[in-house]
Amino acid sequence: MVKNEVMVDDIPFPSQFMINNKPLPLMGHGITDIEIHFLQIKFTAIGVYLDPEIVTYLQQWKGKTGEDLTENDEFFEAIVNAPVDKFLRVVVIKEIKGSQYGVQLENAIRDRLAEVDKYEEEEEEALEKIVEFFQSKYFKKDFVITYYFPATSDGAKISFAIEGKEDLEIEVENANVVKMMKKWYLGGSRGVSPTTISSLANNISAELSK
Repeated sequence: MVKNEVMVDDIPFPSQFMINNKPLPLMGHGITDIEIHFLQIKFTAIGVYLDPEIVTYLQQWKGKTGEDLTENDEFFEAIVNAPVDKFLRVVVIKEIKGSQYGVQLENAIRDRLAEVDKYEEEEEEALEKIVEFFQSKYFKKDFVITYYFPATSDGAKISFAIEGKEDLEIEVENANVVKMMKKWYLGGSRGVSPTTISSLANNISAELSK
């Protein structure tokens, strides 16, 4: 890991992560939040680490501005589908029960699967396991959840560390669920964090123009 850090809402994110001996640079970051009565409530900070090779799969968008790409869902579909390593680091800003986080994730994935008619028994079972994984945890401020989507499979690994214990990890093998999980965080106009989407679009636009 390199020393350089990027601050995302006062939370430090390493500028790259080593995955399988390969550095994945931080290509996008942002927060999830809502506004209630003009008050902004921030929930999580997000860092998106992608294999730099992803630009070879995005050549058709060369020359487009970050602004153009932010609004182009096909571009984000191509990011989701590109066969490269993707790693997400999610840091808690506002304390939340693991069960609440799990249900948010479950609802977002289930709705997306139902829309494309891919919500079957296998998907339901995979989602139940994820919800169970988060169930009895309590996410304090600065708690870190990571998602790893390897280039070599349709699966995903979700993990987090609890102080003084070994990291807890779950493998998700259902490809449909994994794809919608990626879309929750990287899915263009329907992504959970518009700031992350716009940051990704701007950074990849800059990479493509090199």
